[in-house]
Amino acid sequence: MNHLFSLKVDCKKFFAGFLCLYLLVPFSTTAFAEENAPETTLEEMVVTATRTSKSLESVPGSVSVITQKDIESRNVQSLDGVLKQVPGLYSRREGEFSTLQPVIEMRGIAGQNRTLILLDGITLNEPRTGAGYFDGIPVEDVERVEVVKGPFSSLYGGYAMGGVVNVITRMPEKREITVKSGYGTGWNRNEAFDDLTSIYGSYGDKFMDKLGVMLSYGRKETNGYPYQLNVAGTKPATGITGYETTTDNTGKIRYLIGDKGDGYSAYDGLTAKAKFDFTPSTNASYTFMRNTISTDYDSPNTLLRDGSGNPVYSSASIKESSYLATASGRTRNLHNLGFETDMASIRTKLSVGLVDQQESYNRTPGSAATVNGGAGTYLDSPAKSFSTDLQFTAPLFSTQILTWGGTFKNDSTDSTTNNLTNWLNENSKTTLAGEQKGATNTFSLFVQDEIPILSNLTAYLGSRMDWWESYDGYNYLSGVSGYPKFYEDRSASAFSPKASMVYSPLDATTLRASAGKAFRPPTIYELYSDYVGTYTLSANANLEPETSQSWDVGVDQGLWPGAKLKLAYFENYLDDLIYAQTISSTLQKRVNIGSAKTSGVELGLEQRIDKTLRIFGDFTYTDARVTDNPANPGIVGKQLVDVPDKIFNIGIEDTYGPLSGSLVGRYIGKRYSTDLNTDEVNDVYTSYDPFFTADAKITYHPWKYAALSLSVNNIFNARYYTYYRSPGTSWYCELTLKAW
Repeated sequence: MNHLFSLKVDCKKFFAGFLCLYLLVPFSTTAFAEENAPETTLEEMVVTATRTSKSLESVPGSVSVITQKDIESRNVQSLDGVLKQVPGLYSRREGEFSTLQPVIEMRGIAGQNRTLILLDGITLNEPRTGAGYFDGIPVEDVERVEVVKGPFSSLYGGYAMGGVVNVITRMPEKREITVKSGYGTGWNRNEAFDDLTSIYGSYGDKFMDKLGVMLSYGRKETNGYPYQLNVAGTKPATGITGYETTTDNTGKIRYLIGDKGDGYSAYDGLTAKAKFDFTPSTNASYTFMRNTISTDYDSPNTLLRDGSGNPVYSSASIKESSYLATASGRTRNLHNLGFETDMASIRTKLSVGLVDQQESYNRTPGSAATVNGGAGTYLDSPAKSFSTDLQFTAPLFSTQILTWGGTFKNDSTDSTTNNLTNWLNENSKTTLAGEQKGATNTFSLFVQDEIPILSNLTAYLGSRMDWWESYDGYNYLSGVSGYPKFYEDRSASAFSPKASMVYSPLDATTLRASAGKAFRPPTIYELYSDYVGTYTLSANANLEPETSQSWDVGVDQGLWPGAKLKLAYFENYLDDLIYAQTISSTLQKRVNIGSAKTSGVELGLEQRIDKTLRIFGDFTYTDARVTDNPANPGIVGKQLVDVPDKIFNIGIEDTYGPLSGSLVGRYIGKRYSTDLNTDEVNDVYTSYDPFFTADAKITYHPWKYAALSLSVNNIFNARYYTYYRSPGTSWYCELTLKAW
């Protein structure tokens, strides 16, 4: 495959060379303590909750901010790893050695397409499925991440049912050069697994106090570990030994016969940013990002042996193809053009963005394939998302602040599946096996009024109207009667109001309350894509948007010097959920049917001692259950799939001279993968186990310009499954050099 980043880097050699470079850097004559004198603490400002800059204490909602310092204090190699300590948020991917795609959900509203993911205001939810992918973006490029929980369709439209994650990237105000490299490895069930290597470099500068630039490139690569097991439902034939008797997640007897090999993955990220300040209040900016992701697997492993002790990959009841895994990859370009200015007393912001997913492929072996080749299929789903956002902010009646504007968004995709003569080679494509395509347009108008009622009481009233339409729907499956299918154009609309109050009766007390509606339009995949295999899952071009009605209350309370408590209660009522209704044993159809309720409590405590020591903890309890489903009444009262009932984090961070460190523990409660909650057995392949892990990182700053860190994840080598087998203990060493 021809990629911009096809050149592979020998990261081990790079790391060794980097270490030599580190030793050659002249020692600074300035004392460390003087170089690292505490900076003046500035009030934390956020923009996502109101689309305008507000202090964290005054925003109308439950907001968490992860700063660049927070990211550097923990061993996180991906943006979903950054989010794991946010109360009320569940990040499903476990381990930095995992090749799996991240899944982010908030407040019990499950599904990748029910949380809005933004990058500098650009929607990253994938046009075809709505999944919020932000993997491949280097964490080193991130200035901060703002997480706002609750319904935010009144400001941002679709997908913002559970909340919004806004990743804000850096733009240096002066010259800075950063070079970083790292290496790590680990163990899984006392077996070593392969390396994680990384490199990163960036250059930023500002010329004539007008033109700011930022260039960066990062690559992470891991040979992974064998997380996909091969579990058979039929006992191997007589005379074959080596298998292990186990169960599935419902307790039925199964047979572990091997694994599908170590999962290899590589992530490349290239960023180029420029910003020109015409005046202090007028600027224009352009951002380009390119990320590529690829995953594959090395040779599978079998536990089976014949009478002579030879490995066995196939027998009367076992196919060699059961040991083979699907390779995948994605290449995505992001463009964003921004302009801001003041016209009289009106602040104007314009953003034009394009997310060009050039490819998103799955290369899958056929049922007769072997390790050496055989037939297969190649699915490629390129997609594009074009968006514009125009926003105005102005004072109203001298005391209020009015924010209003409009957006337009176009999503399109053309997904094709081709047969392969050799599943190992994508260039062996032959006939077309299937094609699904379509497009959607969304037009929106929004308004928000910030109303100071008293000096310590502020109300926020907002609403948004979205007009959504789908068109050019097409579905083709080769050799299946009834295809191709052409779908009629259709449209729908959604009104999303929201009201919030912020009250500060005392200096150390802030009370918040909000209520609102949100929606999610059906995706192109749900509207136009059929699945045909052992059963048929039929698309439905007449699906309506899902909706939610939500409210929450919360308090931020200072207790004593350095101590702070945060408490919030929330409820979400979900309607018109898109569900796969069973028509027969071989046919399912996507329909709008069913309702659900999620409610819960978020509690956070923090104690700061002196200027450097911080002890913190948080606990989230979520009750998320189906309240109505005529298609399958048996699931009423059951816990929603993939929603943990309990999450807690506890940790400590400190800095002592040139040393800084953190120790964080994390617990995730039981989740279910079936709507009937029948998968109650833990510690087996495909189960979703409750687990506790602990991670630590220590960083040494010999000079202001250098840092050497050592991280250990899953210190106690916890054994658990999140469908796939979890990674065990791993360590990672990283060296950073900076120059100004």
